[in-house]
Amino acid sequence: MKQIQLTNRDIFKVMEALAPTYLAYDWDNVGLQVGAYNKPVSKIMITLDVLENVVDEAIEKHVDLIIAHHPLLFKPLRQLNMDTPSGKIMQKLVNHGITVYASHTNLDAAIGGVNDQLADAIGLTSSRVLVDEQSKSLVKLAVYVPISHIDQVREAISKAGAGHIGNYSHCTFHSHGQGTFKPLEGTNPFIGNTNQLEKVEEAKLETIVEEHKLSSVLEQMIDAHPYEEVAYDIYPLGNKGEAMGLGRVGHLEEKMVLRDFVEKVKSAFQMENVRVTGNLDKKVKTIAILGGSGEKYIHQAKLKGADVYITGDMTFHIAQDAWQIGLAVIDSGHYAEKIMKDAVKNYLNDRFKDMGIEVITSTTNTDPFQFM
Repeated sequence: MKQIQLTNRDIFKVMEALAPTYLAYDWDNVGLQVGAYNKPVSKIMITLDVLENVVDEAIEKHVDLIIAHHPLLFKPLRQLNMDTPSGKIMQKLVNHGITVYASHTNLDAAIGGVNDQLADAIGLTSSRVLVDEQSKSLVKLAVYVPISHIDQVREAISKAGAGHIGNYSHCTFHSHGQGTFKPLEGTNPFIGNTNQLEKVEEAKLETIVEEHKLSSVLEQMIDAHPYEEVAYDIYPLGNKGEAMGLGRVGHLEEKMVLRDFVEKVKSAFQMENVRVTGNLDKKVKTIAILGGSGEKYIHQAKLKGADVYITGDMTFHIAQDAWQIGLAVIDSGHYAEKIMKDAVKNYLNDRFKDMGIEVITSTTNTDPFQFM
């Protein structure tokens, strides 16, 4: 069987199934940073940042595509000066044909994204969104299928992301009936003869689809369907999908003193040191966490009942404010988001298994801080 050559566009579509671009903040710059959509790809490297030493690693390892959490380009370029650090990076990327793609605040907010990964790493249960909550828009898809192909079409649309309700997949309903059609001149019908009315036992297969996944689901549905012309309906729904947004709030399985919880966080995030405010001997249970720079959300964390708020880049006076309102803070630094590297690697490996795509994580340390 001939293997299909995948392009950057194919990888981007799969990344955006995990982290839709509409979840990104207006000030953010996600998606293609450098390169081309239609360039073939066989080796991908996942990194937190795109620094010159990361690009050197990608060149050495013959990488075609870099997927980064932090965008290489935040603002439009006014000039491309090869004497600057950013200019050198761009020159190396272009000269070696390496594409860069960024998934930033959209990956932070996505279900299964950075904040869920951080929450899972420290064992939070019953976690919910901390800030900027929104819900996925849903539609109902109904497609008419000959009885012989119900299972084939159901499997295709389910693999494309249809029929997911909570922790259940392949959620569909089908009812039986009789379909009629007359193939006209120039058609090549799967069933029936030209200019003769056909009556066929069919099923109406219904399912629920997140709106941003609809195009992919329709593509797979049409590919799996035996008919030359597929009959289907799409209905908007008032139902709301899962909530999405920045940060998570959840609970530890058992209360523990802050001092011990700090050690748990350091171990989970592989950090040698963290900064902490609060009474180290106080017992804690409800935890809020937001990867990256989250100091402005201390009041949301407190309002949602958090005993401890874990985030990065906490400044002196904001830390004092948190201390005064009785909210303990663990500043784990921005580099804790490196947890996304293995998570994205595993996600892509699962989606592109046996398709000739190699996915690796960058081994370059991009944390500018050293602890002495």
